[in-house]
Amino acid sequence: MTLSSFVVKNAFRNKRRSALTVLSIGFSLLLLTLMMTIWRTFYIDQGAPDSAKRLMTRHRVSLTFFLPSYYREKIRALPGVVYVAPMTWFGGRYKDDKPENFFAQFATDPEEYLKVAADKNVPADQAQAWIRDRAGAMVDVELAKKYGWKIGDHVTLQGTIFPVNPELTIRAIYTMTPANKSFYFHAKYLEEAVSWYKGQTGFFFTRVASPGDIAPTSHTIDDMFRNSPQPTKTESEKAFQLSFIAMLGNVKAFILSICAAVVFAILLVAANTMAMSIRERTREVAMLKTLGFTRASVLSLFVGEGVALSVAGGLLGVAIAALLTRVIAHSPYATGILFGFRVSLATMGIAVVIAAFVGFLSAYFPAYNASRLNIVEGLRHIG
Repeated sequence: MTLSSFVVKNAFRNKRRSALTVLSIGFSLLLLTLMMTIWRTFYIDQGAPDSAKRLMTRHRVSLTFFLPSYYREKIRALPGVVYVAPMTWFGGRYKDDKPENFFAQFATDPEEYLKVAADKNVPADQAQAWIRDRAGAMVDVELAKKYGWKIGDHVTLQGTIFPVNPELTIRAIYTMTPANKSFYFHAKYLEEAVSWYKGQTGFFFTRVASPGDIAPTSHTIDDMFRNSPQPTKTESEKAFQLSFIAMLGNVKAFILSICAAVVFAILLVAANTMAMSIRERTREVAMLKTLGFTRASVLSLFVGEGVALSVAGGLLGVAIAALLTRVIAHSPYATGILFGFRVSLATMGIAVVIAAFVGFLSAYFPAYNASRLNIVEGLRHIG
């Protein structure tokens, strides 16, 4: 029997205790992996490569305030700007108020929107059909599959923000990676139906020539409208998505505090398990040393057991987290930034390394004391 197989056999000798320990560590690592994945998705991932050339310009105060439509031509005239599309969140109901029937709906200029959002793949004939039909709509392929929509189907939205119920015909179905499950129709349709909306838009979706134009163009746009009655706030597409997250408060501090609490909980669970296990095996330690086991080998044996238990729990937690994030990303409630929600290999590796380190730390001190045990005292021990 090798030392590694001996370690594994002893680590799981008390099956009930070992199983409960692995489950406890697994649940903790599940939370830790989810928190690290949220952090990576929100603050590290840069999104699709094409999004690095896109800007969002909204009212500086809030998204609930509209911007004048004539801002569009002023923005278009700036150096580095390629295309500008007006965008307005419609926020209507489809069928009913059930969460599973919610999806994002935007009014826009079809012709220029397709040039700004170049990562949306639309058959040329469908794109032209949508552009020509004032009552036409374009939908995500996943959304079309969900509701069984096909080209030519009629869809009616019930207005909640705007006093109109658009009756639209699906003219185009697009694909993109990851899917964003959104619905688009003509802003002109909304302008003709709602008199007070004419000459306004929710925000501007802008494409620049290169990623290097993002920062200077953002500053130029905001400086241009700084003293106007409707000042603007311009940011990258990623930053625009994060602005919704920021409404929840200091999310970074919240995530970090949860991660610290989880690691501390894992340490307590593992340390308690190893302390109990080693204390119960005092006579066994003495016997091992009698048989010729050195201090180093006894120390390695018990530390290895702690690491084995923690890594087993870590692998279990990471596996469940990977499955859970996949379910979240493909659920009907996923919107915006959650479409790219997944556990990366780097996150999995970090989580397992943390589990191994916690196992090592929790087992080292009781194992070190056990390795120094006097053989005679150990053999006399009763307990």
